[in-house]
Amino acid sequence: MQTELISCLGTDLTVVNSARVSFDKESDWEVNHSVRRELSSKDTALIRYLAKHNHFTPFTHCIITLRETIPIFVARQRFKHTIGFSYNEVSRRYVDDTPEFYTPDMWRGKADNAKQGSSEKGIDINPTVQGVPPALVDVYQHALNTCKWTYENLLRKGVCPEQARMVLPQSMYTSYYVTGSLAAFARAYKLRIDKHAQKEIQELAENWNVIIKDLYPVSWEALTNGK
Repeated sequence: MQTELISCLGTDLTVVNSARVSFDKESDWEVNHSVRRELSSKDTALIRYLAKHNHFTPFTHCIITLRETIPIFVARQRFKHTIGFSYNEVSRRYVDDTPEFYTPDMWRGKADNAKQGSSEKGIDINPTVQGVPPALVDVYQHALNTCKWTYENLLRKGVCPEQARMVLPQSMYTSYYVTGSLAAFARAYKLRIDKHAQKEIQELAENWNVIIKDLYPVSWEALTNGK
């Protein structure tokens, strides 16, 4: 799974000044934006206060655009985050390039005493003969190859891409632009980094963390409580 920063708007000082405008005040800072100025102790304290007391609007003035390339089954969870986000996704109505598929490092067992989630138990999905897996059999890869061959064969027969795509599995990678406010990313991150979230979307959330903590270090730490 890949997450690429496309663009961003604002800094920690944007958060500070959007809050101080209520009193028609502004933090003094270098007009030349190529020179990075450290926040004052008062600036930092204000950001932490805003986050602690759920004053989220100052954090909505910082905007981040990412390109995320992830499996469809993860993207469908990702797209549940609608408030503060907009998405534009690659459409297989228009493109028919060779699909790529996600393969997990381990097949996890079902969670005990839960309707969703997984355990740490690894599962061997391949058939066995007298307890020994056949060396050349991979059930999952066989299924992917069948789907891929069927998709490409439908295209060869002249079927339109918007119908041929029906045979492609949820493990196929999709790619999209997502733009959201700092506040929206922080809320999504806290939900998806939680240990009860699906492991694959936890990995995506960690990608957000790696990128955003360097863009808005004080605000991100305050919003996510250092998670």
